[in-house]
Amino acid sequence: MTQKTKSFERFWRELKRRKVVHVITIYAAVAFVILQLVDMVAEPLRLPVSTKALVIVLLCIGFVISVFVSWVYDITPAGVKKTKPVSTIKHSYKAAVPTSSGWKITSYVSALVIIALIAFNFISRKNLNSDISKLEKSIAVLPFENDSPDTTNLYFCNGMMDEILTQLQKIGGLKVKSRTSGERYRHPNKDIRDIGKELGVSFIVEGSVRKVNDALRITTQLINAKTGNQVWADTYNGKYTDKIFEFQSNVAKKVAASLNAVITPEEKQLIEKIPTANLKAYDYYQRGKEEERKFSLTNLSAFSNFSIMGSADNPTNIQPIERARKMYNTALKYDSAFALAYVGLASVYWNKNYYKEYFSKNFLDSVLYLAEKALSLDDQLSDAHNIMGMYYEEKGNGSQALEEYDKAIEFNPNDWMAYYKKGDIKSLQKAVSLNHGPELPFIIGTLAMSYIDFGFVEKADSNLEYLKLIGEPIQYLNFAAYGEHKQGHWEKTIELSKKVFDIDSTNIESLEMLGYCYSFIGQFKESLKYYKKYVESQKASGQLAFIFSHRIGYAYFKNGYKKEAEYYLEKQIEYCNGQIKLNRPWAQELYPYYDLAGVYAFKGDKVKAYKNLKNYNQRKEPEGLWMVSLIKTDPLFNSIRNEPEFQQIVRDVEARQQALHERVKEQLKEQGML
Repeated sequence: MTQKTKSFERFWRELKRRKVVHVITIYAAVAFVILQLVDMVAEPLRLPVSTKALVIVLLCIGFVISVFVSWVYDITPAGVKKTKPVSTIKHSYKAAVPTSSGWKITSYVSALVIIALIAFNFISRKNLNSDISKLEKSIAVLPFENDSPDTTNLYFCNGMMDEILTQLQKIGGLKVKSRTSGERYRHPNKDIRDIGKELGVSFIVEGSVRKVNDALRITTQLINAKTGNQVWADTYNGKYTDKIFEFQSNVAKKVAASLNAVITPEEKQLIEKIPTANLKAYDYYQRGKEEERKFSLTNLSAFSNFSIMGSADNPTNIQPIERARKMYNTALKYDSAFALAYVGLASVYWNKNYYKEYFSKNFLDSVLYLAEKALSLDDQLSDAHNIMGMYYEEKGNGSQALEEYDKAIEFNPNDWMAYYKKGDIKSLQKAVSLNHGPELPFIIGTLAMSYIDFGFVEKADSNLEYLKLIGEPIQYLNFAAYGEHKQGHWEKTIELSKKVFDIDSTNIESLEMLGYCYSFIGQFKESLKYYKKYVESQKASGQLAFIFSHRIGYAYFKNGYKKEAEYYLEKQIEYCNGQIKLNRPWAQELYPYYDLAGVYAFKGDKVKAYKNLKNYNQRKEPEGLWMVSLIKTDPLFNSIRNEPEFQQIVRDVEARQQALHERVKEQLKEQGML
């Protein structure tokens, strides 16, 4: 033991004699300075995430070289010379090894620099954290770059981005924009600060994915959208295994930590949940999601009055719907307990069969089965609760639908779709705040229409002005026309709808409004002209004109086409009775009774007209302003308009609308919005 101690002492003295200890000390100080400088300039210079790792590798190589050179060579007044062996030196090792004042000064300066950098780094990071804490915790996730040599891996890249976004959305302390909000920045040519300003967020997450066979590299970074500086970054570099789920959840947790957002135990459990243990199933699910993005469920259901894509019968939809169905079914072959794949199939079925089954007794029952199956496997899926809510809404169970939407929000506090489907003013405004994608104009338009129905036209106008700024001309004009229609301003509605028609002569909303409003002002030839185009568009899209068939019939009658008129009037009676029998959404608010009353009043059957009007007048729900405007001017009731019984029903409708106005007025006051 004594011999070993003496050997170590001799080796240590030799290190000091050859100045190796000094070199190591100085090199460590310089390396520390370099790392601190890299750390400080990486954010403002937007250096790649791998920069710091590369610098560390180079410093390690430099360290080995420095130690070797300092052992072999020495710096003397005569220049660099090879260090003499210890055997050639006469002085005893017991003598103190002299140390030059230069080495001492260098060591002291290095120590001071290290201390100064530590203090500066600590203060700057403290200030950075302080600045971050003052910002709203709002985030947008931009589409990840596909760095894979195989471009068909785009679905996988989009899937990774989607999953990380979904994990972030589960954190109530964060305000996370919808997926489609960042889609238009797939290949951004703008400064990150400009993107943040346009999206209305304080932070942006961006990343890249490279997948070659089973080799996978995912990089992510959080950027302060106010300054453009990087706040945090992480990389997954390894095999394609189920560890990617851990990486996805860790990204969400680290982003939240960087923004000082609290994650509740329940949210942590949701974030860390693994969707499937079978990577083959997961891969096919991601392929299905990629196809589903081409025919989003919201296109058909959420915006049915102002459709974007039309129904599944549209050739642009049927192929991706079928491909998605195959991918989800394949995923279930690999993992029959994969809950998300059942949600995907429910969405596919809805899109494919909504109009085909509308008057079927088993309308959307397969959607219910698939959604229930998904929830039996995982009852915390917000998407499953959303589609369950939509199902109950179609079936007339409004209270159950609201419960499902609330559950969707419980498990995803940033679920814009659930807020949109709830439909009240506060929820619609929340949906507006969470979505800056292509759906935003429709959400704003819906909010504006709600304000009109509640009797707050000025608030509707301010929203329509915002829509005019951010939306396409057709989107603004259609909603503006619909708003005028709700107020009974037929000429103004025609003026706006004609502008849409001039831009796009196939736009189904403008054709509907033009046919409708021209009949209200007695220009029946013009009305029929546009209604014919409207019917052609309906047939092409596979949708049903089950709300306007009697209006079309009325236009035909006024133009002398009795046979065609009878066909459409009888079709409306069939549609109304079918909706009442099956309790479809239109029937839940008793509107088919109103339409039936209009048909019978026009036909001269006052008994059936008043019978259906009385049924309609049993409404417990408040009335929108549009119904007041309609019943006061509806030409189908011209034969009974001045009769006391009809006028009493008009007053009842007005009273219900006034009650709605007062109720919403109080709510808006409580929320500080009036």
